[in-house]
Amino acid sequence: MSLSIENDRMIAQWLFLCALLIFAMVVLGGVTRLTGSGLSMVNWHPIHGAIPPLSDQAWNEEFYHYQQSPEFQKINHHYSLQEFKNIFYFEYAHRMLGRLIGLVFLIPFLYFYFTRKIKPGLTPRLIVMFILGGFQGLLGWYMVKSGLVDNPHVSQYRLAAHLMAAILIYGFILWTALGLYFTEPPVQRQLSSKPGFRSMGRYLLILLLVTIVSGGFVAGLKAGLIFNTYPTMHGAWIPEGIFGLKPLYLNFFENMVMVQFEHRILTALTVLLLVGYVLLSKFHRFDQMTQSSFNVLGMAVVIQFFLGISTLLLHVPVWLAASHQAGALLLLTALLFNLHRLSRI
Repeated sequence: MSLSIENDRMIAQWLFLCALLIFAMVVLGGVTRLTGSGLSMVNWHPIHGAIPPLSDQAWNEEFYHYQQSPEFQKINHHYSLQEFKNIFYFEYAHRMLGRLIGLVFLIPFLYFYFTRKIKPGLTPRLIVMFILGGFQGLLGWYMVKSGLVDNPHVSQYRLAAHLMAAILIYGFILWTALGLYFTEPPVQRQLSSKPGFRSMGRYLLILLLVTIVSGGFVAGLKAGLIFNTYPTMHGAWIPEGIFGLKPLYLNFFENMVMVQFEHRILTALTVLLLVGYVLLSKFHRFDQMTQSSFNVLGMAVVIQFFLGISTLLLHVPVWLAASHQAGALLLLTALLFNLHRLSRI
């Protein structure tokens, strides 16, 4: 193995680690939201905020700040200091993981840069990743601020934007890492003359991203807590009230009934098309790793579908809802790996 290939794979392994931490960040963010912990830290101190309260006085001061927030005054006014600590630690862990990701990215990047291990043309891409990570942190605080004014709930628009930004950063890093790690020459095209699969995969990726974003709106509006039956919505295929808001377009983003309904439709469409995509691959010839990527994708689709239905039927328990969010990222990962394999044939 040449030195350049060895360096590329070393950088790829570092980027895989960063992607894994972002994966954990997204799941922990979901747990933070599901446990009602996201608004517990009402102040944002990027530097000294890394140190949690260590004394009784510090805890009482932090609790006092929380008591001035609309969430405490309108929802959690019965909370004791111990109950506050329970939700505080979830949000604290979420923010500390974000700081850790920044360090895990920056320190190895500086090492690779000054030791000249980064191949030409890759440095700007890595710098963009770091900048996007910084903006993601600001977007997270912008989302939290929406719940610290009058209404103790974060904006579903900001939540969906924060989720999508995390997913795009994750996909960007993962795709770059795959390109650096798998350095073998492209498979000869006579093994598969299926450019149509690459086009189908790209369209399915867009559909999957839209479906995930719609799930962000479901989470933001807590729309998963209504109509906990499947496949009908309390016996109706099309429930009443889906167009209850005016103007009409607001229903797709602010009406809990419509938001859950459209997520069901998008999910069903995504599952059917992805399953069809995987089954279609069985009638064509691919190299072993590419065919394996189709198999993994098929398993990820089925697992995520049943996680989603179970989450709905069981009224969104925290552990299952978090698993559903993790399943969405695993499905995205499987599809990106599949597309990467197809790009090499």
